[in-house]
Amino acid sequence: MRVYITGNKGQLGVALTRQWSDSADVLGSDLPEVDITDQDIITQEIVSAEPDLVVHCAAMTNVDGCAEQPDLAYRVNVLGAQNVAIAANVAGASIVHISTNEVFSGNDERAYHEFDAPDPINPYGKTKAAAEWIVSHLSNRFYIVRTAWLYARGGRNFIHAIMRGADEGGPLRVVTDEVANPTYVEDLAEAIISLSGTGRYGVYHLVNEGATSRYQFARQILELTGNGDVPIERILRAQWSRASTPPEFAPLENNAAAALGIRLRHWQNALSEYLTTDD
Repeated sequence: MRVYITGNKGQLGVALTRQWSDSADVLGSDLPEVDITDQDIITQEIVSAEPDLVVHCAAMTNVDGCAEQPDLAYRVNVLGAQNVAIAANVAGASIVHISTNEVFSGNDERAYHEFDAPDPINPYGKTKAAAEWIVSHLSNRFYIVRTAWLYARGGRNFIHAIMRGADEGGPLRVVTDEVANPTYVEDLAEAIISLSGTGRYGVYHLVNEGATSRYQFARQILELTGNGDVPIERILRAQWSRASTPPEFAPLENNAAAALGIRLRHWQNALSEYLTTDD
């Protein structure tokens, strides 16, 4: 099988490329060489690669940046997804489109299922919901994969911020009223590879099992790194100034993939491995 990954320099693209390398011919692109907002360029890249499958990871994922630059977020996340979906069609390839729990409002009191109606409350979520709609209407062979709170080695994420704060001695300020599923990129990549081999197209929630608040996530990080004595001030989202408003309670429930035998381990087990395994 030949796979083409957009955003192959990103955390998920890197993990997919590494894990797939033994069983597939993996190609891909990223900025600055290839811009998904340029339809001619991305079509030429994908068609010339002759892939069986396109995995669309490239996106503007800076949630606050999307709120600050909504026009750019629209061009990258919506028009970019449209360009990639069209190119996949021209190439005769199926497509995996990576999406997010932020397509939901977070106003319900239960985890979201795959076919709950998207109801985003911020510019990032709105662009990703629009991208889902476009991909699902342009392609007959698509997997829409929603995930949440993704983390990987290298780069910047919530875990790095907490560990940096611990190194500085704290105290930390972490919100208690934002709940979702912390997801380890290596587990997500493995699940996507398994899912893409099923031919069971549709909408999927691929997250590590269980849900937690940002505060409890931070507390677990500190405990596992021997920093349990670092103080954390519990705050509400309203007390943390930022450009975007994340959904309050937006854990995802994995029903569709689990029915195919594809499950991700509990988030606490994944976090423990991430923090205790050398690079």
